[in-house]
Amino acid sequence: MDDLTKSFYKITDVAEMLDVSQSTLRYWEREFPDCAPTRSATNIRYYTPENIEKLRMIHYLLKTKGMKIEAAKRQLQGNKENVSRRLEIIDKLTNVRNELEEMLSALTKRR
Repeated sequence: MDDLTKSFYKITDVAEMLDVSQSTLRYWEREFPDCAPTRSATNIRYYTPENIEKLRMIHYLLKTKGMKIEAAKRQLQGNKENVSRRLEIIDKLTNVRNELEEMLSALTKRR
């Protein structure tokens, strides 16, 4: 994932980053209070980069690995470091794959 450069992100931005609906994010907030964003006086959600990283881990466990909510909660409680490392490795491998695809595309165009 791209570097998170802003201090705060709105729910629409985070939903787009993770490719999930806003209602999914609100549900995850209730199930995983650790990732809940701060709220403004007008009740607008503001997610920090730390919130987004936690949500990325939840997304990985629920959507990519297909875990149930309770299993994901147990993983995050007892094995958060390992989940974080796996997600980091997946990001690095995805970046390498994208670069290789770009190089292959450039080589194909030169022919």
